[in-house]
Amino acid sequence: MTNARLAGGGDRVVWGAGLFALGGFADRVGLTEALSAAVPRRGERAPVHDRGRLLTHLLLVLAGGGEACTDIEHLRSQRELFGAVGSDSTLYRALRGIDASALGGLWAAAAEARERVWSQRRGSGPLVVDIDSTLVEVHSPNKAGAAPHFKGGYGFHPMICSTADGEPLWAKLRPGNAAANSIADHVEVLDAAISVLPDADAAGHRAGDDLALAGREMVLRLDSGGCSARIAAACRDRNVTFFMSARATAGIDAAIAAARCDPGRWTPGVPNPKQRHPKAHVAELTDLVDLSGWPARTRLIIRREPLHPGAQRSLFASENFRYWGFLTDAAGSPARLDRLMRKHADVEDAIARLKDSGLARMPFTAWDANCAWAALCMISAALVHWFQTQRLAGPLKRAAPKRLRWQLWHLPALVCETGRRTWLRLPTAHPGTRSLLAAQHPN
Repeated sequence: MTNARLAGGGDRVVWGAGLFALGGFADRVGLTEALSAAVPRRGERAPVHDRGRLLTHLLLVLAGGGEACTDIEHLRSQRELFGAVGSDSTLYRALRGIDASALGGLWAAAAEARERVWSQRRGSGPLVVDIDSTLVEVHSPNKAGAAPHFKGGYGFHPMICSTADGEPLWAKLRPGNAAANSIADHVEVLDAAISVLPDADAAGHRAGDDLALAGREMVLRLDSGGCSARIAAACRDRNVTFFMSARATAGIDAAIAAARCDPGRWTPGVPNPKQRHPKAHVAELTDLVDLSGWPARTRLIIRREPLHPGAQRSLFASENFRYWGFLTDAAGSPARLDRLMRKHADVEDAIARLKDSGLARMPFTAWDANCAWAALCMISAALVHWFQTQRLAGPLKRAAPKRLRWQLWHLPALVCETGRRTWLRLPTAHPGTRSLLAAQHPN
């Protein structure tokens, strides 16, 4: 510790300057206005607090580490920054009033803001999306839809879709006993995720679209829970390239056994900067397995790595190698496709961010209210993602929620007045100050 001392004094110091900038960003991309239009008014009189503004405040609470409606009281203590903030009971009533119809309006509001954000950084390469499910534990038997799950716990089993760079697109809240390999849920989440994409990216990929309208390639990556010929057929109908982790079957085991004796099949794999395996090899075994039930052009790619002490064995039995494979209809070399598929593991980072931003809690007993909570957790994480990619640079551009809270969202500031203008003075020595100052002004 240093020899510095704390001194009292000064009643214009506030915390949450970073959240203030995030809220201003939500206003500029039109998210607040879109949320206001999405949540209908109930009752004879207009509410005291605009519902769009109230939900935006909730997005800030979730970004700042909040886990329940009562955490909005922290914003109420900073009226200089956030203005009039609704109480926890007002927020509770607002979320309880969101039914299935209004829930669709929340997703549409996020899609409207996404259209504006993506228009400033539209990419020309393939749009890669990942679908995975996760378990959310709860400790109350009174929550509608909560149920025992396959790991012996109790709670919910939401299925989540996000982009390859971690932007959340859609979440389907499901009971804890919902199957991880549900074909209907995978197709539903894929269609829902496509529906919230900008038109330029979704065209030609919606169910029933003319495939010739597709202006951008779309790629879907799934783990073994989504390995199904029916899901692959649904992807083909939507002009979506699929990558699916293969399940252990007798046919694939036989193909691997035949390929072991053919060293000419195996080529060195492309190393991953995060996880290097210099002796890993990749081979295409499409001709050694029966894929007659799968769409045309489906390929089987297998990767093998030498077993090291303590390594987890794969689904495919072997004493010398760890085998891992996937099915795809993409063109290209097996090594390049293998590297693209291995990045599907990044979806775990996206889920961890969501759980660290409110998704690990389902604070309501009503099913619709928890569905709204899950959707707002996704929208809050998407807002943070847009802010990071559009306004931040350096380590904060990829920072995890905890680091953002310590270094940015909870940043203190001094409220100053010059003439008729009120502004914030930030600590210039703080590493996040420069990024935050840049974030307060539009491009």
